[in-house]
Amino acid sequence: MSSPRLLSPALLTLVVAAFAIGTAEFVIMGLLPIIAADLRIDLPRAGYLVSAYALGVVAGGPLLAGLIARLEEKRALMALMLIFIAGNLACLLAPKLMPLLLARVLTALCHASFIGAAAVMASRLAPPGMEGRAMALMFSGMTLANVLGVPAGTLIGQLSGWRTSFAVVMTLGIVALLLIRWQVPDRTGDKQTGIQPPRLPGMVWCALLCSVLAASSMFAFFTYLLPLLNQISGLPLEYASPVLLLCGMGLVIGGWLGGRLTDWNLSRGLVLTLLLLCASLICFYLLAARLSLALTLMTMWGSMAFALCMLLQALVIRLAGQAAARASTFNVAAFNLGNALGAWLAGGLLDQGGSLERLSLLAAGLAGLTLLATLGVLHGSAAQRARFANA
Repeated sequence: MSSPRLLSPALLTLVVAAFAIGTAEFVIMGLLPIIAADLRIDLPRAGYLVSAYALGVVAGGPLLAGLIARLEEKRALMALMLIFIAGNLACLLAPKLMPLLLARVLTALCHASFIGAAAVMASRLAPPGMEGRAMALMFSGMTLANVLGVPAGTLIGQLSGWRTSFAVVMTLGIVALLLIRWQVPDRTGDKQTGIQPPRLPGMVWCALLCSVLAASSMFAFFTYLLPLLNQISGLPLEYASPVLLLCGMGLVIGGWLGGRLTDWNLSRGLVLTLLLLCASLICFYLLAARLSLALTLMTMWGSMAFALCMLLQALVIRLAGQAAARASTFNVAAFNLGNALGAWLAGGLLDQGGSLERLSLLAAGLAGLTLLATLGVLHGSAAQRARFANA
């Protein structure tokens, strides 16, 4: 008897859509100097475009979650992709910084709701026992955006101007919209049009706190990773791109690993991943002066960090029950809130005179808090299931 196939046209469509959204989010990093020069602004002001997108993701999740929950899944995804296309068109046409900032916020509004809903849909499209791998495959679109989409978008901006980059991203959105229309089935779950979205169970909010802490740990380390490798490990800056590619490969491995661990044993996978994440950060602090070891530990860290994202997304979906799509959306917003918090904490540590290598200890401490919070959630959910079983 042949084993069930994970890949399907609908699931690959979700990968394409995630790739488009991920490219839109991160390509701005490579375009900032080009945009600053074209709009005649300094780099710190151009940097607000990164913050504007993050704020749009955090606000868009709760703002659109209730509305999208009332729509059939396929229509919801198409509506969100239309917002994405409109936002990138507004970026393309923006004459000054303020309209561009507002356009970035508009683009970001769909991010959390789309990725959250797509994660739930991916798990429903998967054969039994392969839900975690299907969700990880969908998220691989975001990872590939960092590995392929961002360098390509930056190169296009350098050759043809930053507006061309946004035109290409908008075109990706149009392709994703058409694929959703043609390839995604009309119904993959029990959602009914017009019903009131279910409330999130209390334990889900605790799991969302875990996601905030996990993302804070990730970005407390990742935000200043290149300066750390340069000043502490002795990495020449001209090798920054290959190192980022190596880190991106670690994220790809982490996505695959997270899916496997989810399908194997979600609770044990979470604990094991968090322990290895803490260990990699502590070892980085101790061994960062040796470049080869630092790069090895960086790759291990990237794998564990992204595997943790997959596992926490699966935990939230599992705890949410009928509110899975809404909870998944809130979880994507929680990750982005953690991104901003981690970068802020890292910057505060450096402002207070902390050394760059201590950022890995800060990230390890936040990962340790994530482990404690996750153990609390796992214990609470197990106790809750036991009470229901004995009722």
